[in-house]
Amino acid sequence: MDLKLTGKTAVVTGASEGIGRAIALGLAREGVDLAICARRAGPLAAVAEEIAKETGRKVFPITADLTKAADAEAFIHAAAKALGRIDILVNNAGSAPGGTLEFLTEEHWEQALQLKFMGYVRCTKHTLPYMIKQGGGRVVNLIGNDGIKRSYWEIAPGAANAAGQNFTIALAGQYGKHNISFAAVNPGPVRTERWAGLVQAMARDMNISVAEADTLAPSSIPLGRIAEVEEVADLVVYLTSPRAHFVNGTMIEIDGGQQKDLMDRVRDR
Repeated sequence: MDLKLTGKTAVVTGASEGIGRAIALGLAREGVDLAICARRAGPLAAVAEEIAKETGRKVFPITADLTKAADAEAFIHAAAKALGRIDILVNNAGSAPGGTLEFLTEEHWEQALQLKFMGYVRCTKHTLPYMIKQGGGRVVNLIGNDGIKRSYWEIAPGAANAAGQNFTIALAGQYGKHNISFAAVNPGPVRTERWAGLVQAMARDMNISVAEADTLAPSSIPLGRIAEVEEVADLVVYLTSPRAHFVNGTMIEIDGGQQKDLMDRVRDR
């Protein structure tokens, strides 16, 4: 299927590793020129070079810390200048710390909201004027199933994700008249560079072994495994395409049908 993405431009946040890197690579393979950001300049530049070499597309690495309003604004303006326009915005940067209420500090809650939610708000706010001026655009927000599938261990991610989901759907109703459409993608557990750390944190808070913690997520998913980054990226790339532009104000879970209550029962034993 031709996704009709050749010649489009996209901004992808949090693209130095994990899901963001896979999305950026997937878009470039479809003929999209990119501006990508992350906080670490070295890994970001390496990924940009790798993607450009493989695909022949333009990839502009721009270092930014999206917890800082000035960085987010500067990143979007620099991306628009480098690309000439912004057809697609993929908000992906950020994670929120897992943990029980007893473990989470004020700083953990602030971290969850500043990057996983406010980073999305900032980038979207500064991108929309470009999209309005050019007559349309597409915003896809990578959020997470924690916002709709509750878990006592993921209350901080859940709060940030629920805010992001509300934000996405609300803006879909406001900006459709400008031919700008919005979608949210809600992954469950994904095998990224962070996965081992998440398993260790689950073991800590649930007072179980690391080996047992590593079985929790797969056992809560009917398919018996967690997702690979490419599976999430493939969905996102499709959703950014003109073929999916009418998918507006929609949330799509990509979590293998996860039943999070199966994980929560560990603590109740």
